[in-house]
Amino acid sequence: MATDTAALLRPRDRDALRAELRRVAATGIVPVLFGGEVQDNTLHLGEFVGTHTDGLRGLAVAESSGLGGRVVERKNPIAIHDYSRDLSITHHYDRQVIAEGLQSVLAVPVVVQGTPRAVVYAAVRENTPIGDRLTDVMIQAGRRLTSEITIRDEVDRRVRLLDAAVAEQSAHPAVDAEEIRDVHAELRSIAQMIGDPELQERLRALSGRLAGLGSPQPPSPTHPAVTLSTRELDVLAHAALGCTNVEIAERISVKPQTVKSYLRSAMGKLDTHTRREAVVAARRLGLLP
Repeated sequence: MATDTAALLRPRDRDALRAELRRVAATGIVPVLFGGEVQDNTLHLGEFVGTHTDGLRGLAVAESSGLGGRVVERKNPIAIHDYSRDLSITHHYDRQVIAEGLQSVLAVPVVVQGTPRAVVYAAVRENTPIGDRLTDVMIQAGRRLTSEITIRDEVDRRVRLLDAAVAEQSAHPAVDAEEIRDVHAELRSIAQMIGDPELQERLRALSGRLAGLGSPQPPSPTHPAVTLSTRELDVLAHAALGCTNVEIAERISVKPQTVKSYLRSAMGKLDTHTRREAVVAARRLGLLP
């Protein structure tokens, strides 16, 4: 049964899955790679590298059915060496798999907080055991996707918090400013953990919206323009929460000495002498909430 996977997968998750498959393909250790996201315990295949037919494209694999469904059910990697004759799986999808000529197949689940979110496959067109090297590479790919999707889930959660904060601020101007500042700082921290530049920019834009929410008044047009770097704003956002240099360093993955350097640079640009003065000045300019 085929389905419109484009309607089911978040575009950026599809991109992450596609990028991971291409990353493994670049190693040259396996000719066929494919995968898809799990929705309501059903795996929807939508990304392929090295396939010759379209038989697997858009296939919906039910939980416990076939190799992929069994992996979704068990939440563990499974390798089989003769797909058409293997007795450990059902054979609902033999026609599509055999048409592609696949014999030895490894499937690895991407499990986020106990829930299968995707499955990635590696396959060869020969009846040969899946080697340890390929197994290790695929398991690492699954772990990277788990980490990436976990971060992106957290981004979505923070975006929902931001939208709620915006709505609350509009209805009740006295909303807790500290909560806004905390969300602002965490958004900037999460941005540093993501390799997708477009998603990073989205998070920083959202943090900018929060900065505007918390700013007591718009900056004076007569005030000289001040431009802080991304890292300088990251450091000030956490300094505004009362974090020490060591704590800031841990949150944004730099050394404490580097934090000190960014603080010094930001204070110079803002014409201030202490971190507290720098935070106040940045808030006055609408750079921080």
